[in-house]
Amino acid sequence: MHPILRILHFVKPYKKLAVLALVLLTSLVFMDLAIPRLIQRIIDQGIKGKNLSVVIHTSILMLVISLLSAIIAIGNNNFSVRVGESVARDLREAVFLKIQHFSYSNLDNFSTGKLMVRLTSDASAVQRLVQISLRIGTRAPLLIIGSLILMIETSPQLALSMLPILLVTSTLIIIFSVKMEPLFRIVQQKLDRLNTVLQENIAGARLVKAFVRADHEGARFETANEDLTHEMTRVMQFMSTMTPALTIFINIGIVVVIWVGGLQAIRGSMTIGQLVAFANYLVTTMTPLLMMANLANVWANGLASTRRIIEILDTVSEIQDVPNARSFPDQARAMVAFKDVAFHYHGNNDRNVLKGINLVAEPGQTVAILGATGSGKSSLINLIPRFYDVSSGQVLIDDINVRGLKQDSLLAQVGIVPQETILFSGTVRDNIRYGRPDASEEEVIAAAKAAQAHEFILNLPQGYATHVEERGANFSGGQKQRIAIARALIMQPKILLLDDSTSSVDIETETKIQTALTAIMRDRTSFVVAQRISTVLNADKIVVIDKGQIAAAGTHAELIKSSTIYQEIYESQLGNGLADETG
Repeated sequence: MHPILRILHFVKPYKKLAVLALVLLTSLVFMDLAIPRLIQRIIDQGIKGKNLSVVIHTSILMLVISLLSAIIAIGNNNFSVRVGESVARDLREAVFLKIQHFSYSNLDNFSTGKLMVRLTSDASAVQRLVQISLRIGTRAPLLIIGSLILMIETSPQLALSMLPILLVTSTLIIIFSVKMEPLFRIVQQKLDRLNTVLQENIAGARLVKAFVRADHEGARFETANEDLTHEMTRVMQFMSTMTPALTIFINIGIVVVIWVGGLQAIRGSMTIGQLVAFANYLVTTMTPLLMMANLANVWANGLASTRRIIEILDTVSEIQDVPNARSFPDQARAMVAFKDVAFHYHGNNDRNVLKGINLVAEPGQTVAILGATGSGKSSLINLIPRFYDVSSGQVLIDDINVRGLKQDSLLAQVGIVPQETILFSGTVRDNIRYGRPDASEEEVIAAAKAAQAHEFILNLPQGYATHVEERGANFSGGQKQRIAIARALIMQPKILLLDDSTSSVDIETETKIQTALTAIMRDRTSFVVAQRISTVLNADKIVVIDKGQIAAAGTHAELIKSSTIYQEIYESQLGNGLADETG
């Protein structure tokens, strides 16, 4: 579908305001076109006929028309702004909601900077496009058409002599408009890159300072900034040639009118009033052309941004509910099984992150996933809630393929504590009950106690009502992790996924959290991804992942005797206790 049609889809809810704006605009055009005819009347009937009454009455009429034009223009501007801003708001909301439904794979394809530009700069460009189209963008063509008709009516011969100039001018505008749209698309891409670098540096400002990389990041920003400046300069230089070129043709047109029309007036085949009216209509025709030329950048920019927004809106989530998908069973035992699972990212069949995974987690078991960085631990548990779909094989919950379950129903039964702890601005209480806004105060406190967060929360200035700053900047890493654990526990999930979620807390606190989780998750299935072997010692089953495959599985007592990899991890972290364990 053409971008213009997509824009009209968003304008449709405000068609009454848009039509009213166009009606006022049409009235304004008729008034503008009446002025040259009234000037002709003053010259031919008033001044030439020495009739003061005609001059006075016509002048008063012109003043009244001018006043009405001003009032109508204000009304048109008001309605146009309302439509433009409403469309921009709806576009931002549509893009935002679309992003919320993206799968992890979709999010991998769009950087934060790109999405931010589409929500801000691109939406604003479309807003300007709609607003200008309901004002000058529509007024200019109507003025051109009306002026041409009245020019022909005033002097067909003189109008015919203007036709080549008008055709050349119109052709120039079309050429400029067509060439500018791809230029603006490049500009927006450069803006994407600039915003990505900016977002990364603002989010990682402390890390940049800690590693003394300010100069390096400054150079990255300078490169992105220079690229954007270079492209913007190209666009502006290209645009700057348009106005002088069109002005030349306008001046040529005026010279032709004065020359040819003057000769006709001398011969008596044309009155002075007609000549002045014709010259006014010519200016009324050419000025909108010049105006459209100056506004071509708005249209080009708006269309380029519309295509970029459509790219987001037309993106299909890679994770979809299958036809007749079922809800998560209320009485589910939550047995999780991986059957011959293989997985790769972004269609890269040659580089499987996971392969040949066969694993069963019985109801109520705690399964620990242990392995080196990049071995595929997080990828494995991300397959359970369908953040990604398996490339081959099956992930089953109570013998039901997760692909056959409704996503919302599945996610409602899976509690997740991600590797990267995210807190939202608001209160501590709001963050804990993020997944269950209707949770009672008692449930909030119980979840916080289980996560070993209750004590430090009570010591905060306002307790559970303490404000959480952006990205949880006023909390330590360990505090954020404990709040995130409480957020997952309050949902009372049948399956709990902890992705290295206690890495920022001390051993004592971690032990307390594990003890509390053991009681809470007695009838639930949990997966714990860990780098620290102390986290997994008491798990019902420990799975060692090596290069995307299960290298060993069993209890701590079993693995310490049978798995060389597990022994090496144990020895490297806990030291000289291996002989005692194996003895």
